[in-house]
Amino acid sequence: MKTIKGPALFLAQFAGDEAPFNTWDGITRWAADCGYKGVQVPSWDARFIDLAKAADSKDYCDAFKGQAAENGIEVTELSTHLQGQLVAVHPAYDEAFDGFAAEEVRGNPSARQAWAVDQVKMALTASKHMGIGAMATFSGALAWPYVYPWPQRPAGLVETAFDELAKLWRPLLDHAEDCGVDVCYEIHPGEDLHDGITYEMFLERVGNHDRARMLYDPSHYVLQCLDYLDNIDIYKDRIGMFHVKDAEFNPTGRQGVYSGFQPWVDRAGRFRSLGDGQVDFAAVFSKLTAADFDGWAVVEWECCLKHPVDGAREGAAFVKDHIIRVTERAFDDFADGGTDDAANRQMLGID
Repeated sequence: MKTIKGPALFLAQFAGDEAPFNTWDGITRWAADCGYKGVQVPSWDARFIDLAKAADSKDYCDAFKGQAAENGIEVTELSTHLQGQLVAVHPAYDEAFDGFAAEEVRGNPSARQAWAVDQVKMALTASKHMGIGAMATFSGALAWPYVYPWPQRPAGLVETAFDELAKLWRPLLDHAEDCGVDVCYEIHPGEDLHDGITYEMFLERVGNHDRARMLYDPSHYVLQCLDYLDNIDIYKDRIGMFHVKDAEFNPTGRQGVYSGFQPWVDRAGRFRSLGDGQVDFAAVFSKLTAADFDGWAVVEWECCLKHPVDGAREGAAFVKDHIIRVTERAFDDFADGGTDDAANRQMLGID
């Protein structure tokens, strides 16, 4: 068994235009002050990282990591959630997702997709330069508008969507293999890869590609009423990344999983700061530890009630308290009487 690394913090929800959240030096100092040992970096945020330079120059990456290290912080992973989303976009979401892309490709879906693919490739190359073995991302979505359809879906619609999704991602997964970096898809509503079954459908179509991994986040399973502990048992060999995020699901006679278009604070399913929701993190950390997960426990703060700075500080302590330092010996070693094969055979009555 291995001890999970952490605590680490995903910076996307904390980036801002005011100090200390607007510079790489400032936000890494702040994260260390909160008690974090690592950070997951949103690769689209130019306030922190120049992705093109990181892909082009190992020296730049060394300096980038070096500044964080001076502040007591390790770079755990790069994230391409926004760019990965744009690898596959259903036309219904063209306008909504345009804001994720560079200004020069907005309004042009094919140019936007090419830009997104290039961004993901650069992040994989930058991860290689930084000596990081995993990258977080979204799969994007072609079939999501038809997840609960009326009228019924035409035969072959979903299969065609997943065939195309795999076609788009296969070259990126091959580039990831060349870089020695796992692509960890966050299993997330809104993405075509939103539960175990859809992940398996995708995995089959990319030839069970070894670099096609999962980003495990139990909060997204609570809101789907999916067994998040059994999910670890099923996919333990494919889980390459871990977001520590809490959630609660409190259905009523008025709303359930879909939450009636209500704002976050009024939904039956809500994300909460760590310890304020319903996720059994003692069991989650135990199962991941027993499964030999040796990655980072990365806090992703999303809460409809608590201030983010309070959630961040409490989250660091929460993760630290839940990480299990693995034992190197069995608890009953003191009672070991010492045996050999002959003694074992004698105990079993075998001549």
